[in-house]
Amino acid sequence: MHGEQRGQQLALTELRRRLTDGLAAARMNQTQLAARAELGRTTVSEALSPRKPPPSPETVAALSRALKLPVQELLALRSTAAKESGTVTTRGPGRPIGEWEPHDLEVHPAGPSGTRSQSATSTERALPGYVSREHDRALGEAVRDVMAGRSRIVVLVGASSTGKTRACWEAVQPLADARWLLWHPFDPTRAEAALEDLHRVLPHTVVWVNEAQHYLGNPTTGERIAAAVHHLLISPERGPVLVLGTLWPEYAAQYTALPPAGEADPYSRARELLAGRTLTVPDAFDAPALAAAEALAEGGDRLLADALTRARTDGRMTQDLAGAPELLHRYRHSSPAARALLEVAMDARRLGVGLHLPQAFLTNAATDYLGQNDYDQLADDWAERAYAELAEPVHGKQAPLRRTTPRPPLRPPTPTTAAGTGAPPTAGPQFRLADYLEQHSRTTRLHLCPPASFWHAAHTHLTHPDDLSNLSRAAGARHRLQWAHHLLHRAADHGSGEGLSYLAELRDNAGDRDGAEVLARQAADHGEIHGVYRLAVLWERAGDHARAEALARLAVGHGNVDALSHLALRREAAGDRARAEALARLAADQDDGYALSHLAQLRETTGSRAEAEALLRQAVDQGSTYALYPLAVLREKAGDQTEAEALARQAAEHGHTDALPHLAQLREKAGDQAGAEALLRQAVDQGSIHAVHHLAVLREKVGDHAGAEALARRAADHGHTDALSHLAQLREQAGDQAGAEALLRQAVDQGSKYALSNLVELRMKTGDQAGAEALLRQAADEGDTHAMYRLAVLREQAGDHAGAEALARLAVDRGNTDGLYRLARLRDGATTLWPNGLDPDGTPTAPWM
Repeated sequence: MHGEQRGQQLALTELRRRLTDGLAAARMNQTQLAARAELGRTTVSEALSPRKPPPSPETVAALSRALKLPVQELLALRSTAAKESGTVTTRGPGRPIGEWEPHDLEVHPAGPSGTRSQSATSTERALPGYVSREHDRALGEAVRDVMAGRSRIVVLVGASSTGKTRACWEAVQPLADARWLLWHPFDPTRAEAALEDLHRVLPHTVVWVNEAQHYLGNPTTGERIAAAVHHLLISPERGPVLVLGTLWPEYAAQYTALPPAGEADPYSRARELLAGRTLTVPDAFDAPALAAAEALAEGGDRLLADALTRARTDGRMTQDLAGAPELLHRYRHSSPAARALLEVAMDARRLGVGLHLPQAFLTNAATDYLGQNDYDQLADDWAERAYAELAEPVHGKQAPLRRTTPRPPLRPPTPTTAAGTGAPPTAGPQFRLADYLEQHSRTTRLHLCPPASFWHAAHTHLTHPDDLSNLSRAAGARHRLQWAHHLLHRAADHGSGEGLSYLAELRDNAGDRDGAEVLARQAADHGEIHGVYRLAVLWERAGDHARAEALARLAVGHGNVDALSHLALRREAAGDRARAEALARLAADQDDGYALSHLAQLRETTGSRAEAEALLRQAVDQGSTYALYPLAVLREKAGDQTEAEALARQAAEHGHTDALPHLAQLREKAGDQAGAEALLRQAVDQGSIHAVHHLAVLREKVGDHAGAEALARRAADHGHTDALSHLAQLREQAGDQAGAEALLRQAVDQGSKYALSNLVELRMKTGDQAGAEALLRQAADEGDTHAMYRLAVLREQAGDHAGAEALARLAVDRGNTDGLYRLARLRDGATTLWPNGLDPDGTPTAPWM
């Protein structure tokens, strides 16, 4: 026994010696190691402390990878130290699936079952029989994969109340028998819980990320959460795990869309995580599903039988079961006062206010939603009666607008909240809008700008800094500049980082740079680092390099490693190459592999190709996969095709899908058509849709029209709708106007807005002005704000100034001001229409600043 304990102690000592030596060799401190390993600072400290028990296998694996030590050897030492025999003794997050109640996982209640033998609680929370559909079969395959030892992630995408969460619940039932755990991160917030404990997830765990926008869409932590989930999935020693999530279509589109060229990419890791891992949940039951529901109903399922009496025709069974049609009916037939309150709540939610809406805000905002006749007839107790009306539940135990009580935070105060600068708790009752009505409003009220009472009530009664900041952005996007200004000021008063950053910008514009810096530093303390970075650039331009670097380091300390990278590029542009390299290397030490790569690209443009290549190789040696792509291009330009191809393949394997297509373009420009096509086919085999697009263009150029169209449609089917537009341009250049228009119409049908613009241009070139305008009117009627502006420009050029302004206002009310400046330039060189903004009713605002 004594010898066994001695062996355990020796193993633990050796484990900690190797970790400590690795830390010294990496020239990092424990804080830097914690950041690189994505662990807490306390976790790392305890793992290295001789007075603490052996660290968990997950911690050992994360530290080994971060220090580039042999993972399996260190895990073996850890196993000996903990006297393990193949079992995990640490406890990860979650509890057995069988201990969960489906409604605690946000499965919508569907109403009482009516079975007398059940208790009152179970009756109220009964679920109807389940009808399996096509997405359930795909979910079943994922479950079989994880039971066979392979980690999987599946995200169900569908509109509200289409059965996404219920499908996930049904899918994990086979895992319940195998004693799998299920972890639903939600406390204190979903994003915080996920980020804190994802590294602790053990094998045989279902990670439940229902409403995944609360995780992936978080502006501060979303990308880190996506990276942590990806790391969990690709780490063999941590699997098998199953990650299940749900998303509304608009969020899925937002996270998977490529950003316009030259703009920031806020969802790059989320897009990579979701690629090929989403399942669409249809809005309606198809014929086989309806037949299965009827069979269950005939077998005694009263909930399904009741729903079939209303939903058999359109197949919208899940919405009916969740009460959606009745919610819509209640909204459309409510009293004027109740409808006004609902529309305030709808506008608040679609413009970015949180789930919990203060009663004082709703009541005061509702007045301008009422017509004068309805307003004159309001009784003294109108609000009390309207809230009581809206609290009445519909089928499925949902109310259009229900009172809610937010849970108070139960965490120790942070330095920010301890200083008293956080948002005070909202006074008075709060309400929550039904999910289905919220989603309904995002389309039916998209074109409406809220009236003056809405903005005034928001400024008066809302106190949460995020709510105020979001509404300020919404007002600005609708050219309501005066309200945008005042709301952001109020947001700053309540501790909004964005608001403080805005005030810093105003202070800087007034020449008070020191005051601006104080405000910018306060903004950074609240997580808003744009102002800090902006001031760093200003100090750099002023020649105060030390102060600029200090601010850049402050930005890095708050998670923005780009600040050092941009500073390095500015030093390079100023001719200070030595300092530029030093800053770029410092940025690389903070895991920003882009810095050295960008610096290398600048060196190449000045003719210093050898220096550029040396910098890129340094970046690759430091683990930057981003540098593989530009290094491949340099080797191709140098004539070393063998190494260029090898580097491009490595880049593609690390997610840079443009690497091989770019190399192919270089081969094509050099006249090597066959070599270009060979590279593109390799990229296609690796799953690159961009390569399919490029290959289609190559086939078109050699006259293979049928092959080109087939490839372009394949790319379009996978979301690359520009492939058909590009092909159409080639057809047009070849003089085939009819073929070009046919392809563009296909692209428009598949949702490409660029194709619509190209189709309009094609009509204009052929002199068909009326046809071009008809296309734009059709798109404008469907809500396309870009088409509205194009149409406004045509109206302006035709002398219809009133018609042009009306279209511009319509687009602005939808939150798109992009075309204002173009339209203004048509009017005697004006810089903008309505320079002081618009009032909520759409009339130009008088000068106010």
